[in-house]
Amino acid sequence: MGRRQRGLQRRRHPARLPLAAHPRPGYIADAFRWAHEADPKAELYINDYNIEGVNPKSTALLALVTDLKKQHVPIDGVGVQGHLAVQYPAPHDIADNLARFDALGLDTAITEADVRMVMPADATKTEAQAEGYGVLLQGCLLTAHCTDFTVWGFTDKYSWVPNTFSGQGSANLLTEDYRPKPAYTELRQDLALAGRR
Repeated sequence: MGRRQRGLQRRRHPARLPLAAHPRPGYIADAFRWAHEADPKAELYINDYNIEGVNPKSTALLALVTDLKKQHVPIDGVGVQGHLAVQYPAPHDIADNLARFDALGLDTAITEADVRMVMPADATKTEAQAEGYGVLLQGCLLTAHCTDFTVWGFTDKYSWVPNTFSGQGSANLLTEDYRPKPAYTELRQDLALAGRR
């Protein structure tokens, strides 16, 4: 948690460790309580990866936040990182998943969207990438309390992916020389359609 100036939007993620990595029961509840004590106006989110669709990990997270809410732990939302890869199916059930957290009175957000691919990129992969980005944004737009959609970088020139996933890259909306990809066009069209509703 970093220091924030008063009056600016505050969003903190006191629980970023994977569910199994926490050192003792109650650690997550304590982290949220301490963050709330430090800044009662901050919006507090739990943020994790591989929870885009309805799956065992997102279901475990749902159980965790349900328990936190029952304990009156100050939690405002769930951050879904949205790191996808074209070699795996896009999470077409994301809106169903986000709705489960919505039903608990929690906001949701896509916090780190990117869609990587095994290199080299080609037309098939970039179209699959556009689908992945579109699924994430559409899931957020279809969820009443999905408040934010954030991409994890905008150009492949500065992407974290090649240094983390050997042989993979091209995860962002713009190429290394800042040319828009089909994913950029997909998000732009989705946002234009959503604006007409």
